[in-house]
Amino acid sequence: MAYIEEGTVDFKVAGLSEPCKTWYQIVGELDASKTPLIVVHGGPGACHDYLLPLIDISPSVPLVFYDQIGNGRSTHLPDKNGDEEFWSVELFKDELDNLIRHLGLQERPIDVYGHSWGGMLVADWAGSPSRAANLRRLVLASSLASMELWQTNLTVLRSKLPQDIQDTLKRGEEKKDFESPEYEAAVEVFYKRHLSLEQPWPSKEVQAALNWFAKDPTTYNTMYGPAELYISGSLRNWTCIPLLGNIHAPTLIINGSDDECQDAVMQPFFDRIEKVKWVTIDGAAHFTHSDQRKKHMQHLEAFLTA
Repeated sequence: MAYIEEGTVDFKVAGLSEPCKTWYQIVGELDASKTPLIVVHGGPGACHDYLLPLIDISPSVPLVFYDQIGNGRSTHLPDKNGDEEFWSVELFKDELDNLIRHLGLQERPIDVYGHSWGGMLVADWAGSPSRAANLRRLVLASSLASMELWQTNLTVLRSKLPQDIQDTLKRGEEKKDFESPEYEAAVEVFYKRHLSLEQPWPSKEVQAALNWFAKDPTTYNTMYGPAELYISGSLRNWTCIPLLGNIHAPTLIINGSDDECQDAVMQPFFDRIEKVKWVTIDGAAHFTHSDQRKKHMQHLEAFLTA
């Protein structure tokens, strides 16, 4: 049984009278003999729970999970719903730096794994050399390099859905009715093709992510939008492409053959990061870590321990 430690760290945010609390969990021991892997969840708002299958690579790799503020076991700020200036990428990069300092990892090698939005965040973070000077290896799992590419990619995937599903999505978006049973059922058709292929649906990992979106949609709604196929939040014009040339740590990019994160949205990572390896896993969608759990962990552990 791996050693598990849980805790919180104060995170001071400008404009807030009290520090926020970032919840974290360490699986394994942060001794100097092994490089820890910091796991950064997606969403925004999905929380760490759905990435717990990564425990498979411990104890050979110590893991640090955490919930970003506004989510999970960390401080929630529902009064900031819709505040695009507050919920910035910079905020979450600062939170990651704060956690690294708290754990005493700022002057020793670390590996960082980001999934989906988490990959966007850590690619942006790793592209800032002053922040990521001690980054040893980087993993970008089912993530995107720019929202413009993502929008184009989603348009292509939508066009391949059954026509009645496309029509339902269009009607819901025209009415801005994203919570009707019809619209939600149409999104689920997309999810079953491109979020996770695991049966029965939904897997516990998918359900864990969806549960947190439902419990507190503040960050997702504000930064992404009201639904997976309708992007209106503060990330709508985001890109990290100009920063990718600053990433010098060896990088693994990984996606699934049926991923909503298709190759086109990951291509800039491969083209612009100096030392990069790309793995696409067959028979997997956005949650490659649960759809093809064994293969995902084999690729991940081989990359981190090479």
